[in-house]
Amino acid sequence: MDIEELRTFVEVADAGGVSPAARRLGVSKSIVSRRLGRVEAELGVQLLARTTRGAALTEAGATFRDHAARACAEIDAAREAILPAGDLRGRLRVAVPLSFGPAHFAPVLAQMAQRHPQLHLHAAYSDRFVDLVAEGFDCAIRVGYLQDSNLIARRVGPIHGKLVASPDYIAAHGAPEKPEDVLDHQALMQGTEAWQFVEGDRVVSVRPQGRFKADNATALAAAALAGLGIAWLPDGVIHEHVETGALVSLMTRHPPPPAGIYVVRPPSPHPSRKVRALTELLIDCFGRNGDPAAGGR
Repeated sequence: MDIEELRTFVEVADAGGVSPAARRLGVSKSIVSRRLGRVEAELGVQLLARTTRGAALTEAGATFRDHAARACAEIDAAREAILPAGDLRGRLRVAVPLSFGPAHFAPVLAQMAQRHPQLHLHAAYSDRFVDLVAEGFDCAIRVGYLQDSNLIARRVGPIHGKLVASPDYIAAHGAPEKPEDVLDHQALMQGTEAWQFVEGDRVVSVRPQGRFKADNATALAAAALAGLGIAWLPDGVIHEHVETGALVSLMTRHPPPPAGIYVVRPPSPHPSRKVRALTELLIDCFGRNGDPAAGGR
């Protein structure tokens, strides 16, 4: 049985259908269907029950999926063990934030692909909080303050931000001076996150409220420019607006503590060489050369 056929079956099982698995693998649906057919024909059992919503594992398929996933992992580990040092093969799927990704991380991923010509690198740009395991990603690059989870995270660099508002908003509503003052203002947020500020030798958290929310930092910057409220935004998104005076930095005596850039991956004893190589490259670019979100990069 071909390893790519096994890998395809695992992807279909995890993705819940032929179409999403084909997108993950970067091949056509017909290729995925043919590989599945060969696996089932060789085993002599039905592994997947096709439905109008996708594909569901049969009892035999659920049992075989775990064995197939372990076999794929073992083959990948064996390949990595015998490859020359630095030589990477296979596929690396990375989830990348849309707000920072094209400007800051895309050049690093291009450099990664250039260094490893046998590596297939698939990057998905979105500010949506992806489920790495369910959606089949090897790792993700995340920016900000990490929430508690069972994922394994490695910090690769710092990132700084500011609390800002437009001059029109400040003229109409005033400016917060202390962390608790934030609660009296319209906050522009991604969701229900807490904002952190340095107050003396401690970090204070507040949970602001607001009517405008977006999952993209550029969209929040546009709302701040329109005078809809105050926003905590990374320097890389707002530095030009601050320089021109279109946005004003607030609460400079209580700045937000530095956030971070992280590589997160599903839990396992050891990261793959591909994830380790990407992590080290990001550290080289961002961890040792300063803040990627600073004004001039």
